[in-house]
Amino acid sequence: MKDELYHQAILELAKRGRQASRLEAPQASVTVDNPLCGDRVTLDLTMADGRVREVGHRVRGCLLCQAAAAAIGERAPGETPAALRAVARDLGAAIAGAPEAAPMPWPELAAFAPVHAHKSRHECVLLPFAALTQALDQVAPDPR
Repeated sequence: MKDELYHQAILELAKRGRQASRLEAPQASVTVDNPLCGDRVTLDLTMADGRVREVGHRVRGCLLCQAAAAAIGERAPGETPAALRAVARDLGAAIAGAPEAAPMPWPELAAFAPVHAHKSRHECVLLPFAALTQALDQVAPDPR
């Protein structure tokens, strides 16, 4: 199980994420926990002109959680809240194995495909996206 889940792409993404830090003056800051495994993500963000300007994060968790937060840190700046909510939704559907799941808009997210077979690890990948969605809700509530 370990080799399948923690392949090279995940290891590299998680390593890049370790260089991230919290923002000094975020417009939104959210901490979410997974009590089943102990993962904890704190995600900060700022917005400008209807788009995410900066993302900062601190992760105490497994490599899957670290890698997912790293992907957000690299790809979220410049994106709209609607686009980021769609990424979170699509990733959740893909990991759950929904046949209607859309292709992932970020190439890094393909690295999480093996997680589909390990239901107990789904939340590890989705926790940073839950933090992102909650942070977006603080500064740009979903109009739906």
